[in-house]
Amino acid sequence: METPLRIATFNLENLDDPKKPPSLATRIGVLRPQLLRLRADVLCLQEVNPQKDENGKLNLKALGSLIAGTPYAAFNIVATKTPDGDYYDLQNLVILSRFPIISQECIINKFVDKPLYRELTSNPPETKAKEITWKRPLLYAVLDLGNNRKLHVITAHLKSKIPTDIKGQKKSDYVWKTASGWAEGYFISSMQRVGQALEIRRLIDDIFDKNETPAIAVCGDFNSDNNDVPVNAIRGRIEETENPDLRGRVMLPCEFSIPEQSRFSLLHLGEKQMIDHIIVSRPLLAYYRSTWIHNEELPDESGVGRTDVLYPESDHAPIVAEFVMD
Repeated sequence: METPLRIATFNLENLDDPKKPPSLATRIGVLRPQLLRLRADVLCLQEVNPQKDENGKLNLKALGSLIAGTPYAAFNIVATKTPDGDYYDLQNLVILSRFPIISQECIINKFVDKPLYRELTSNPPETKAKEITWKRPLLYAVLDLGNNRKLHVITAHLKSKIPTDIKGQKKSDYVWKTASGWAEGYFISSMQRVGQALEIRRLIDDIFDKNETPAIAVCGDFNSDNNDVPVNAIRGRIEETENPDLRGRVMLPCEFSIPEQSRFSLLHLGEKQMIDHIIVSRPLLAYYRSTWIHNEELPDESGVGRTDVLYPESDHAPIVAEFVMD
């Protein structure tokens, strides 16, 4: 008997920031139908902000309100946490699973050491190199699909393309003093984004080292199109490695089965971008059927005056891939 398996990813765009409108109730009104439409068995979420209770303890109350009354409310849930066991102050990763969760792990600089870098344009000048770390960890979970089958799920939110601040190089939050300072900030952000991608690739290879034919799904907001360096690093294509012996470890983006004109998850100044992905291993691809990107009403929030008040939905489109396990 065939059993459908639907894996989805969705960047909720800062759920929930109580300091900024629109209200959580307004956002739930547009986000909950999107979640229901996914009919996901495994749902990977990005940008889930925590709230504080009366004792100052962080919780995911806003997410709980969003999924209340939906099938996801009964799912198993894991989320990113700091080494102290608290949720991150902003933009946590979450995995919701209809299946039992065997193990979970937050990964940051486990497979890739923090690179050392001395800023060139900072004012005053830096005299020593400092560690560059990733802003967000990976969230890795192993799910029990039954019948002795496991699904390895990695969800990620790679560093944005926004340049990293350089000391003494900003006139204001958005205005740079020099093009060189802006370029260096862009370089550091690129280093963080590619570093996270390298960490994902090393985690993938570690999973392969321990499992002959693992079913792996890497899901999330990569802030990179499928031809950009971070996604290429994760995929490990034979065209890049020139080693056919690595063919079994190649990872494949599910969106390739969608016509190119409909293949986008973000709009920026009218340009279609595919920066959210579900990338799977060949053993999982054997059961692949189809992918949908729910971008029919995707807003372009990049224009002047296009605030979240006008667009309470996310500026990312949710993506769902369906597999049939026989």
